[in-house]
Amino acid sequence: EFRRVLFRSNVRVEANGNDAAYRALGDAARVREAVLDAERELAAGGRVLVRPSGTEPLIRVMVEGGDADQVARIGREIADAVESAAGELA
Repeated sequence: EFRRVLFRSNVRVEANGNDAAYRALGDAARVREAVLDAERELAAGGRVLVRPSGTEPLIRVMVEGGDADQVARIGREIADAVESAAGELA
């Protein structure tokens, strides 16, 4: 039986009224790089989703895969990249 593990994180973003920049965080270079690295590492064994919340100033990070430690590490790396990119908005 194949077990799936899900990592979820909500990164709060202080957009200071700059909704366009907040919504573009998922496309920031460091976030794109972290997502591409994660997709390469997970290959066909998992998936990654990074998207802005539609109702709150949050970027949602979700990683799914078969290995709990790997999924948690990758999810945290992506969330850290989002936090770092968000820090540039402040």
